[in-house]
Amino acid sequence: MTSFVIEGGRPLRGSIRPIGNKNAALPMLAACLLTDAPVTLHNLPRIGDVHTMMRILRGMGVEITEQGDAVTLCARHVHTAAPDAALFSQIRGSLTMMGPLLARFGHFHVQTAAGGDDIGRRRIDTHLQVLTALGAALEHNGKFELRTAGRLRGRDILLDEASVTATENGIMAAALADGVTILRNAASEPHVQDLCHLLVKMGCPIDGIGSNVLTIHGVERLGGAEMHISPDFIEVGSYIGMGAITPGELRIIGVVPEHLRMMEMVFVDRLGVRMHLEENPAAPPGERYTLVIEEEQSLRVRPDFGGAVPKIDDAPWPAFPPDLMSIAIVTATQAQGTVIIHEKMYESRMFFVDKLIAMGAQIILCDPHRAVVVGPSRLTGQQVTSPDIRAGMALVLAALAAEGITTIGNVEQIDRGYQEIDVKLRALGASITRVP
Repeated sequence: MTSFVIEGGRPLRGSIRPIGNKNAALPMLAACLLTDAPVTLHNLPRIGDVHTMMRILRGMGVEITEQGDAVTLCARHVHTAAPDAALFSQIRGSLTMMGPLLARFGHFHVQTAAGGDDIGRRRIDTHLQVLTALGAALEHNGKFELRTAGRLRGRDILLDEASVTATENGIMAAALADGVTILRNAASEPHVQDLCHLLVKMGCPIDGIGSNVLTIHGVERLGGAEMHISPDFIEVGSYIGMGAITPGELRIIGVVPEHLRMMEMVFVDRLGVRMHLEENPAAPPGERYTLVIEEEQSLRVRPDFGGAVPKIDDAPWPAFPPDLMSIAIVTATQAQGTVIIHEKMYESRMFFVDKLIAMGAQIILCDPHRAVVVGPSRLTGQQVTSPDIRAGMALVLAALAAEGITTIGNVEQIDRGYQEIDVKLRALGASITRVP
């Protein structure tokens, strides 16, 4: 099990670029299964989950070529609708192959459940609701299997929850369905928007991109396309928290301003982070905007009207993203004041706070969904283990702000979502070493 050894208290100064959006990359890789023409993706993050997804696709017969930051996939010779069970079980994003395989080949089956972070129950019922509404039949007798008798048919569907991956499966299945599909209560996160724009380039008209009502005009055949994956706004949020709780000025190059609005409400308005946006019209399109996390922060929780304790909570886009709750908790430990953290979606995501408490954080875990953070706390280095991608990155932030040395085990979890994070942090001045 690989570990990070981090000596905290070092100033972090310089520029850093976020990778391509992990949660956009996985369904966009799966979208290659919808066509026999090449699909080229730029700014594909080279992280553990993406490598696993490409291994699954290669095993099914997808030809993949890599050149620089571009990856080209061609699913002309796919020979099976059954992904490798062992690989499928390692990542949650593998679920997004259901829609494309059903739409193009009329069949999907696997003998295991999808994997991913152990942050609580992650139901697939909304996926089944959408796919069966479009005409798929489910069999569950020792294996998980979906079949269609002919082409899927467009429907008007109200999703029982705004599930991101279920929305993505529905969009991809509907792209090759007969007729028009309307998905209501659809997820609208930036990664869902990226997938929609890719399908539009492949030849499927989609109305309502960025809203919670998507209208997909199914076509008989999709072509190839070339697409640039947008920057990972979750990684941007991680860097905001990092810059806020460590000395030095941090510059995040290539942000998308409209992805920052709710982060500003939480980090700036709630926790007092000082940051500003700089625009360089002469820069390449992907580097036009830089977010500057200013030096010499003085974090302070802003109470609600009347001095009431404020709350930070998560919800579907455009509200504060659930994947940033761990980062918000660590940032709050360094802010003057008291704040309630309410994680509404997953009942195990906040269980990592015991590791922060061991480092000196003042946190009361009220129940699986709520915690009270009182700051600022003096953190000291400890030996901890990364339980999942986002909590692992939160522990990296805590270690960077702590006094002394912190050893974080099981960093393979962090590698699943962050590309060479130790290399990037060393370039900023951090003392971080990867050890076997």
